[in-house]
Amino acid sequence: MKTLQQHYHLFFNALVFFTRLPAPAGIEYSQKNSQLANRYLPLIGLLVGSGCALSFTITGYLFGSTIGILFAMVAGILLTGALHEDGLADCADGFGGGWEKPQVLAIMKDSQLGSYGCIALLLALGLKFLTLTTLTDIILILVLAHTMSRFSPLLLIYMDQYVRADDNSKARTMGRGISIGGLSFAALPVALILMITAACSDAFSALTIWLSVIPAVLTALACRRYFLKRIGGYTGDCLGACQQLSELSIYLYFCWLMT
Repeated sequence: MKTLQQHYHLFFNALVFFTRLPAPAGIEYSQKNSQLANRYLPLIGLLVGSGCALSFTITGYLFGSTIGILFAMVAGILLTGALHEDGLADCADGFGGGWEKPQVLAIMKDSQLGSYGCIALLLALGLKFLTLTTLTDIILILVLAHTMSRFSPLLLIYMDQYVRADDNSKARTMGRGISIGGLSFAALPVALILMITAACSDAFSALTIWLSVIPAVLTALACRRYFLKRIGGYTGDCLGACQQLSELSIYLYFCWLMT
């Protein structure tokens, strides 16, 4: 019972941090809970992806699939407060405009959006829209991509070090460290949605569904290598960028299968 109660608190710690959704009264917010809550990130992704899929289903029925895809993207941004998109933009500004580690970190910390960040956001959102408009089984792929792409940042957290030293960072506890047990726990919703998608998809075989893990993991490893080379680890913005790029890699993988 105590373990279930602890997970109850951990889940809502993660929900409040990674989304704009409210938590019930009585949730214990602490540094310990925050450090352990990142294992729920893929489950949060499953919820966000389900919200996007629901938005697509309703608006796609009313206005057509193209407009439905746009509303699905809007739903994802509203549910998360553009948390990961913000990380992508900050990373583009930091790594695009800075050379040395202190300069990169300082630019990423700046709340102003620069030209690199603006271009990165436009390209990422445009590519999401274009890839989704070419896909079938959009509902399944939306949920799968949102869930699995949120496992990718956890690989960076497990393998590398958080490099920002200041205590004012939003990710100072949620983005620092995860055990192999926590990583295994985080993989459960990913495995679940892979099994459901493999069983329900009409456009793709079960094998190709399971192989979608490869582009997500490769993207995470590529991000890790680049971040290590430039700043020796990761920041919260790096984790957001990793999620966004992994999500895009999954959409591109399924588009490649359809060519």
